[in-house]
Amino acid sequence: MDQLKKANEYVKQNRIPKEELPVFHVTPPCGWMNDPNGFSVYQGKTHLFYQFHPYSTVWGPMHWGHYETEDFVKWTELPAALAPDQAYDEAGCFSGSGIETEKGHLLVYTGVMEKEEDGQKYTYQNQCIALGDGKAYNKLAQNPVVTGDMLPKGFSREHFRDPKIWKEDDGYYMVVGNKTDQGKPQVVLFHSENAVEWEYVSVLAEDKNGNLGTMWECPDFFELDGEYILLASPQDLCAGSEFHNGNNAVYYTGSYDRGRHVFDYSHVYSLDDGLDFYASQTMLSADGRRILIGWMQTWDANIRPADQKWACMMTIPRELRLDNGRILQSPVRELEKYYSNSVHYDQCTIKGTCQKEGIRGRVLDMTVELLEGDYTSFDICFAQNEKHFTKFTYDRAGKTIEIDRTYCGMIRDVLAQRKVPVKVSGDVVKIRMILDKYSAEIFINDGAQVMSTTFYTPLDADQISFVCDGSVTVNIDKYDISIGEMA
Repeated sequence: MDQLKKANEYVKQNRIPKEELPVFHVTPPCGWMNDPNGFSVYQGKTHLFYQFHPYSTVWGPMHWGHYETEDFVKWTELPAALAPDQAYDEAGCFSGSGIETEKGHLLVYTGVMEKEEDGQKYTYQNQCIALGDGKAYNKLAQNPVVTGDMLPKGFSREHFRDPKIWKEDDGYYMVVGNKTDQGKPQVVLFHSENAVEWEYVSVLAEDKNGNLGTMWECPDFFELDGEYILLASPQDLCAGSEFHNGNNAVYYTGSYDRGRHVFDYSHVYSLDDGLDFYASQTMLSADGRRILIGWMQTWDANIRPADQKWACMMTIPRELRLDNGRILQSPVRELEKYYSNSVHYDQCTIKGTCQKEGIRGRVLDMTVELLEGDYTSFDICFAQNEKHFTKFTYDRAGKTIEIDRTYCGMIRDVLAQRKVPVKVSGDVVKIRMILDKYSAEIFINDGAQVMSTTFYTPLDADQISFVCDGSVTVNIDKYDISIGEMA
């Protein structure tokens, strides 16, 4: 049977009931999901593809799953778009991007093939194209359109992946993650007049000091409020003041020499300080907003229940803006269309441990504004019952924020806590928390800092408690989120 048809038939037979899934975060209909792909507009609708292995809840030969939306919140599942069925992608259709063209909706992805030579297995990664109408996609006969042989000598053919495409006045550009044979991570740039025939241009950016991981996955290059930004997901970082151990998602700020096609970055910052965030990708919306979405999972922390038949989810799409050289992130404004059951507390006092009437639930948008008080520590415990909870802590004295899911009910010895410095001047004054059954995305001071995490506490744990070691005056705004049926 055709591999794509086989995958879609399997999904039809094994689709997870909607009530078992998050309400408004994109999840696979069954099986495994990782990186967001092809996040783009086509014929007025936003499309999101993703790395998809339908046949199990662990990573496997990569397909491209597919959703579309008109508002970034309510998503419609579409048939899988790509499956590994050609010699050049038989080991997987890896991550990539999408763009609307005169020829149709163009997807560019990494095709992976493996060959045995002289008794050894070698992996080759090349860039391939599929064209479609928003529903069905066909791979080009010219594939692969960008091969490792087009790279300069000393550049890796095995680690050459995750193309991101965009259009400028003189044609199409594409950045791809790569590293040298000596292990230096870099992002390489290609150009094409027609999006099919490509030529190598330059090393757009590279690790200057040898301390930013071993491979920069999922690169994304764009302008934001007049400044150039490079996103990437470095593998194998060692913890420092800005980053945690393992795979990170970061953004680089600096200047772009358009003549030389070189991005000279001056600063590198973390995109999300939580436990679960990787492989982000952005798009430009029809109204000019730069929208980001990420994979809300990490490779090294599998905490899902063993009997759960789906694995992983995306973050809520986030609007980006730049302020004093730092990215601010906010949940897409369209979320407000789905508010219900609003509860407000104005200038109430919190001492010790307390709960507030009407403040509970697992699918909500809640903002707590800290006005004034004599305290050193403030906690929000959520997804809580007599046994379980997950906790966010603002340590005012120590100038740190922390997420702790130790007691969320997981039974694996994996990372459960992350404490990071407060990266804003002054106090934390606003904590916005987006909950969706099994996840929390916490936006500090209007998105100056974000912490995302997953947890799989039983859904009847829906209490929310506030804990203050002194006294603090707060405003609380809470809205339930009601989507109705996801299509």
